[in-house]
Amino acid sequence: MSTCSYKIKGFIETSFIDWPGRLTAVLFLPGCNFRCPYCHNADLALGGHRLPTWPISSILERLKQLQGWVDGVCITGGEPTLHSCLPEIFALLKNQGLKTKLDTNGSNPEMLEGLIDGGLVDYVAMDVKAPLNRFAYAQCTGVVPPLDNIRESVHILMKKDIHHQFRTTILPKLHSIEDILRLAEQLRGAMGYKLQNFNPGNTLDPAFENEPPYDHTTFCELQRRSQDIISLSGRAIGRSAGADLPLASRGLEARLQA
Repeated sequence: MSTCSYKIKGFIETSFIDWPGRLTAVLFLPGCNFRCPYCHNADLALGGHRLPTWPISSILERLKQLQGWVDGVCITGGEPTLHSCLPEIFALLKNQGLKTKLDTNGSNPEMLEGLIDGGLVDYVAMDVKAPLNRFAYAQCTGVVPPLDNIRESVHILMKKDIHHQFRTTILPKLHSIEDILRLAEQLRGAMGYKLQNFNPGNTLDPAFENEPPYDHTTFCELQRRSQDIISLSGRAIGRSAGADLPLASRGLEARLQA
């Protein structure tokens, strides 16, 4: 009998957007070790104390009923890897023949590597908040960042045989054009990289609720340029920030700011 206390604070039966090419269910785990001021899941990040708890038995039973329709489950948060019971939850899902996906901020590389090596996850989406330097990361996460852990998680995903995608939510107040292209250089060689434009609304820090995002044209150009950089051969983790930025980005910045 398991002694785990499953604190599942949300359950979506079907989603078309959480795993490209799959219809997935989504489980939400509470708590986060970051305090990103632009976070839209403040209730979850702060522990989910006001949210109802979903019994794992009810979720598993519902997923059985959805077999043949739902073919995967995404576990997100909050930050799921803070929960010691996460491997057991994934094992329960795997036992039902489901593909599994993890959303993570990469702050727990030991848990991440264990899940991958144990065959418990099929796909990982890691949110990389900013260029891999302490000042930028502290600005975006609201904490002293465990940057060595972040770098290690990036390395794990890029060296393991695991489908993965890195993601960054960008907004002009925190991410300059140079920042975005520098981060793409640092993640060069990844399987996938996706920019997400900040959407004003309810945020953990109310001061960010009306913060303007990048305009559509600029955002699309940044996404295109980032994809071009990511697709280049070679891996740039650990190179100096100044050396990471290609000369071509100067022309891009001039065009976007014109």
